[in-house]
Amino acid sequence: MRTSNYLISTLKENPVEASVDSHRLMLRAGMIRQIASGVYTWLPTGMRVLSKVTKIVREEMDRTGALEIAMPMVQPAELWKESGRYTKYGPELCRFKDRKQNEFALGPTHEEVVTDIARREIKTVRQLPLCLYQIQNKFRDEIRPRFGVMRGREFLMKDAYSFHITKESLNKTYKDMYDAYSRVFTRMGLEFRPVEADTGSIGGNHSHEFQALADAGEDIIAWSDGSSYAANIEMAEALAPNVERKAPTKELYEVATPGACSVEEAAKALGVEAEGVVKSLIVHGPKNEDGSYELVMLCLRGDHELNEVKAGKIDGIQDPLEFATDEEIVKFTGAAVGSLGPVGFKGRVIVDRTADKMSDFACGANKTGFHLMSVNWDRDVKGYEVFDIRNVVEGDPSPDGQGTLHLRRGIEVGQVFMLGTKYSEAMGATITDENGKSVPMIMGCYGIGVTRAIAAVIEQHHDDRGIVWPESIAPFSVAIVAIKSSKSEQVKETAEKLYEKLQSLGIDVLYDDRDERPGVMFADMELMGIPHIITIGDKSLKDGNIEYKLRRTGEREMLPLDTALETLLKKLGR
Repeated sequence: MRTSNYLISTLKENPVEASVDSHRLMLRAGMIRQIASGVYTWLPTGMRVLSKVTKIVREEMDRTGALEIAMPMVQPAELWKESGRYTKYGPELCRFKDRKQNEFALGPTHEEVVTDIARREIKTVRQLPLCLYQIQNKFRDEIRPRFGVMRGREFLMKDAYSFHITKESLNKTYKDMYDAYSRVFTRMGLEFRPVEADTGSIGGNHSHEFQALADAGEDIIAWSDGSSYAANIEMAEALAPNVERKAPTKELYEVATPGACSVEEAAKALGVEAEGVVKSLIVHGPKNEDGSYELVMLCLRGDHELNEVKAGKIDGIQDPLEFATDEEIVKFTGAAVGSLGPVGFKGRVIVDRTADKMSDFACGANKTGFHLMSVNWDRDVKGYEVFDIRNVVEGDPSPDGQGTLHLRRGIEVGQVFMLGTKYSEAMGATITDENGKSVPMIMGCYGIGVTRAIAAVIEQHHDDRGIVWPESIAPFSVAIVAIKSSKSEQVKETAEKLYEKLQSLGIDVLYDDRDERPGVMFADMELMGIPHIITIGDKSLKDGNIEYKLRRTGEREMLPLDTALETLLKKLGR
């Protein structure tokens, strides 16, 4: 491709709207342009990368025996109502009506549609197992789109769905997909970790996320230094401290703490560390007949954070977790937020495992502007329940008993689920088994965020000059920069011959034939991240050489003109 026939859309300045490296560099390299909040046009350079990534994904899906289909983004609301997700999915599901007032939704995912296909098309167990996949745009009406394509509203996704008659069959396909995902992300050049994960709104009883390690990641993963254990922080178990709770040493007493609303403020006012304070959060329990909620208090050590996913899975607590409003709290306890505690609380009290080991601790007095000191479980608070409801922290023991936990940020680029019969039961996708009994098909679900994965690659592969693409997904493998070719016939002729030869060999090459300053040409090629850069100019040609630069390392060397093509092909692995 000649730059004279190509759309170079690079930007010199950093876009003010970009807060992470991938968003900044995708805009500067001319890969994407925003047309609405969280909605992007992919320009030619971006499309070349997108095409190479989808090719890798398609090859690895086909290798598993999955069959490609194309399902519509526009989905009838009736299917979502059948599964029960039409109202449960939340405002991220974009709902609308057509001119005949029929209800539809823009697909954020396709479990309902593919289950409808299965119940129509799968007639006998001899057709199972069956795995169908597509690579298609999705739409989720994110409340706060951010980080470019990493958290956009419209995005490209590969989603696959498998159907089985036995759990053993599902287990095999799950492993096949797990292995395929590992190959996909390895081929893309990603540093990643598969981790145990929550199934979220998709459902099912077992799941793994594939997390690309990056400081810009929204997720936190916990991994053990003594084993292969790794989990999303939502799922990582916080073991109870292996110590006995100390006996009380003092009687409970009250202290005025005016204006102390946070744990930090209370600890300072009381002259203790945050880990000596119990913080109390109030959430919704079961719904009453009048539409109000029973209130539940969750108690944690002051320096620990609530894990909302864990808490939401406790029977009797709303899932997803809902915090009580300030009005509800004041009406129920008589105290403002910041002065709450378990002593005398009239509702259900749930205590985190670690907090359960505390003694002589401080907490709110359920009296605005006051805290209690020397509080002890059982003596001062009775009838509480103990659960694991906190996030793990750096240095916690690994749940498998091997090593300690460390935390890293990650970008979720893929997830695999064992759905079981959640959708097939709800939607009547049944099959007659070998005993002549009609049973719901067992399902699996497997997704890759294609556009998000590209952003993750950039987060891991860039420097102060731009993107540094892994060769497998670079928009072009080679850039030829012809210096002042309009003024030098020798430069032009040499560049043209090399360009035509590389093209004839099927190598993706971008020939920069613009009449631009050399600095501009070099900056654009480096910003776009082309792995191999050839510079042809009069000065080097006088010595019978052309210059080669490896983008990743910045290493330069002169290649004799008569052996340059052969040397370059070796560097390309050809």
